[in-house]
Amino acid sequence: MVEQVDVSERAAAIEYAIRDVVIPAIELEKQGHEIIRLNIGDPLAYEGFPTPDHMVAAYKQALDSQNNGYGPSYGLPALRQAIASAETGKGWPCSDDDVYVTHGVTEALQIIFAAFLDEGAKVLAPGPHYPPYMAYPQMYGATTVEYRLDPTDSWRIDFDDIRTKMDDSVRLLVLINPNNPTGNVATPAEIDALLDIASEYPRCTIIADEIYDGLDFTGQQCSVASRSNSVPVIVLNGVSKVYFAPGWRIGYMAWHDPDGRLNLVRDGVERLLRSRLCASTPAQNGYLAGLIDNHGWLDGHRSRIKERLEYCMTRIGEINGLECEAPSGAFYLFVRIKDESLASDKQWVLDLLHQHHVLVVHGSGFSPEFGAGHFRMVCLPPVEVLSEAFDRIDKFING
Repeated sequence: MVEQVDVSERAAAIEYAIRDVVIPAIELEKQGHEIIRLNIGDPLAYEGFPTPDHMVAAYKQALDSQNNGYGPSYGLPALRQAIASAETGKGWPCSDDDVYVTHGVTEALQIIFAAFLDEGAKVLAPGPHYPPYMAYPQMYGATTVEYRLDPTDSWRIDFDDIRTKMDDSVRLLVLINPNNPTGNVATPAEIDALLDIASEYPRCTIIADEIYDGLDFTGQQCSVASRSNSVPVIVLNGVSKVYFAPGWRIGYMAWHDPDGRLNLVRDGVERLLRSRLCASTPAQNGYLAGLIDNHGWLDGHRSRIKERLEYCMTRIGEINGLECEAPSGAFYLFVRIKDESLASDKQWVLDLLHQHHVLVVHGSGFSPEFGAGHFRMVCLPPVEVLSEAFDRIDKFING
């Protein structure tokens, strides 16, 4: 028998629920089954959400003109300027030098964690949350502590829970706004309350993940950086969700550091960025076109998402055994399974997949503590596809 090479503990511990459930779905597809995929937040996988033509044209123009070379490690100057202008328009003084372009928000997170975290450090993130906030910090000897979002009150932030979990070892306090997977949108007053807590801990920086900011249905979403006069804030955003180009893998981090506390860690971030060369040059040109050209196209995309979201809420309300807090933003629904005998939401999801060929994601994959007993689904497919999916889910639950 061949002796196996040991895998590192950090790699073996990684889980990414959104894609992990795809593995059995692929096997079923190989057997000839048609799967309704409601698991991943990729608008391009569904009708009605194309990447805008002018952005695609700019990407192609970069290719046609052989603009394929290495770019600056921190991002193309014109793109950094456009991002800085967009962030300034959200209410805080962002300069080109505050912006760093990355391979999506996930790379930005990896770089931030590498620069901020050492053994014993903590990241305080909402529960439920986007899985990399749990997966990545442990690579650097840190731990993620989840603060509670209230499942009975539209998944609002539980500030008392945050206060009990804050201490001097918390280096990063995360706000995902709008939230993935719950769709909650934090109000300006809630953001101010979060900043007040963080202000008591001088080593703490806020990560403001605002990748879904253009998909807010409340009118209340606002930039965290725009509310902070002293607490450092790192804003995360990019091309994937609001510009409907997730495969381009272009994101950014924009640093708001009013008191200049982050000079040393920022030097570390810049060293890491230089060491990995640069983000895709053609894709950056495509994103630039999206930022500087007309945004009127977004109204149609947003309207279709809202219509499909409302349809999903209606159907969920009609199925005995399910309930859901209405999302205020993004394009997800975090649905509670009302089954007192439920032992495992992951097994429930796998049973639904194998028996009725609908793929959703188990809620515990977004938080073992605060997401268990739920599943996440996207509202992106056309209504006729969603209708068939809900018919199958209803049959699975109620026979």
